[in-house]
Amino acid sequence: MSGSTSNMQLETQTQNDRAVLIVKEERLDAHNSSELKERILRTLEEGGRRLVVDLADVKFIDSSGLGALLSGYKNASQRSGTFVLSGLQPRVRSMFELTRLNRVFEIYPRLQEAISSQGVS
Repeated sequence: MSGSTSNMQLETQTQNDRAVLIVKEERLDAHNSSELKERILRTLEEGGRRLVVDLADVKFIDSSGLGALLSGYKNASQRSGTFVLSGLQPRVRSMFELTRLNRVFEIYPRLQEAISSQGVS
């Protein structure tokens, strides 16, 4: 691991009036969660109001990863936006259930479903 800040593999798209952030990392943890947090905030500041974060590639998430998503959710709510998640792997989903965050977030099995959802706006 180099001393420089890790450059997170993150793909941003706009689909069906939604800002879609696709996390292309196997782990969402202390090493890269702050970068995700910043990216979500920047997307909101650039006017994205309906965010979808796709976690299909993520096999592991820790408390800082969950914190980054929670921060994104709160920031979107403050701006009257929506913030939904898609593609949770079993281990990641169990972390959400353990922390009861599955009650906070709107979670869709697949990205396509998250994009076509109405979302509470």
